[in-house]
Amino acid sequence: MYDELPPLAALRAFDAAARHLSFTRAAEELFITQSAVSKQIIALESALATRLFTRKTRALLLTDAGERLQRAVDAAFAELRAATTALRGDGEPTVTVATTQAFATFWLIPRLDDFRRRHPGIDIRISADTRVVDLERGRFDCAVRYLQDRHAPGSALRLFGDTVLPVLSPACLKKSARPLAKPADLIHHVLLVYDDEEQRRPWLTWPVWLEMAGQPRLRPAGSIAFNQYASAMRAAVDGQGVALATQGLVADLLRDGTLIAPLPQRFSNPRSYYLLLPEKPSLNPALEPFRLWLAEQAAAGLALEPGGR
Repeated sequence: MYDELPPLAALRAFDAAARHLSFTRAAEELFITQSAVSKQIIALESALATRLFTRKTRALLLTDAGERLQRAVDAAFAELRAATTALRGDGEPTVTVATTQAFATFWLIPRLDDFRRRHPGIDIRISADTRVVDLERGRFDCAVRYLQDRHAPGSALRLFGDTVLPVLSPACLKKSARPLAKPADLIHHVLLVYDDEEQRRPWLTWPVWLEMAGQPRLRPAGSIAFNQYASAMRAAVDGQGVALATQGLVADLLRDGTLIAPLPQRFSNPRSYYLLLPEKPSLNPALEPFRLWLAEQAAAGLALEPGGR
């Protein structure tokens, strides 16, 4: 009977916890609290009269019963996703994209008007988040991620690489009334610092850039720190100081003069922005037009860069 089935919310919490082997990461995926996930799992275990997880101090493991339920839940959710995807075919086609806040803000969103003009019948949903997503589970159609080139899947589409350079607004340079022709001139300027606490992008930090530019002991006029790269770039656009930028992300702002890059020193690293696609053929017919459009936009941007490829 239907009434004998556990609540869908409890099964979703179990599914996420079983995949991540973490209540915390399951809560992040479901946008609920860790306590809520734990309560759902406890209720599910009570309803089934069996333990699904072995809880250790620093680990969460599935029991034999948990592994059995995971296989069943995974198959059931896969069938539900396939059915709902097919049913949505009668409504507005939608492409759901997982990406970073910086990529969405400075690269993707400014170009979406062009996509909408070409494909007015396709809606776009953007999830700006750095968390790992599972494209095989149907919540997202594709993802744009910043990866080491050697770690990118063979099916991934490379959009552009990463060249780091200092940028600021023309108004900021004029306001300072100080030159900025060589790295040593940064002593007169406020530096906008991307405070990467997890040190995921050391090449976007001023100490690393100044070391590479031959100015490891330089002390600027001041600094403002941000825990989000997009916030630091927003401050640069607003004339608050000099920021380190990824050239591919701010290429449009450099071309239209919103930002300038007066220093010739530019350093690259073996990472690029990639479009990741599900390994299995997508059931969403709107994904292919979006993929082709994204590839075209990336190629056009590269062609416009100095020494375009």
